[in-house]
Amino acid sequence: MSLRATLFDMDGLLIDSEILWHKAELEIFPSLGVSLDNGADRQTKGMYVEEVVAFWFSKHAWSGPSTSDVTQMLLSRVGELVENEGVLLPGALRAIELASEHGPVAVASSTPTALIHRCLDNFSLREKFVSIHSAQDEEFGKPHPGVFISAAKSLGVSPKECLVFEDSAAGVLAAKAGSMSVIAVPTKQDRELPAFKLADVVLSSLEELSPAWLSARFI
Repeated sequence: MSLRATLFDMDGLLIDSEILWHKAELEIFPSLGVSLDNGADRQTKGMYVEEVVAFWFSKHAWSGPSTSDVTQMLLSRVGELVENEGVLLPGALRAIELASEHGPVAVASSTPTALIHRCLDNFSLREKFVSIHSAQDEEFGKPHPGVFISAAKSLGVSPKECLVFEDSAAGVLAAKAGSMSVIAVPTKQDRELPAFKLADVVLSSLEELSPAWLSARFI
């Protein structure tokens, strides 16, 4: 089946914000008594923020702020960091433009909608997408395919007609669970995770995206 639309994750794929989430978590969780030594926060990569907070509360229940308060603290801090320190990842704008030549494009992210808008607006990207979807609005986050299926529906295409760009293992699993094609752009340290073997293409950077590959697979 030919492809007709493209769905993009955001954090760590288009925007170099994974490091900013890491920075925010290292500021906030240790102050609550949660140890994130030795890369422990990588266990929650790809989850939406409420799931991340619930995960750490289940392991290190803290007193004081509620999980809802901690969620808002993280979202606010990440927004500030993106606006002050964030940059687009290499090839991000080119990938959006190339995909747009072949059909509609949407964002399908684990990040809450308000923060997606804040991040995209910071780089004048929001108008480049036909629709924007957050796993916050789904019953389950990635690796459940709900956010991708909702995004496909909004574009008027079937999941099998969608190409997904993802950087996380959970995102790749979600896209494949939704019967979608996947281009994965993992970090060097994540590249050997089993989930990335399911991707149709694995790139080191969006700069490696081949226009010929896209043209051969879209109607």
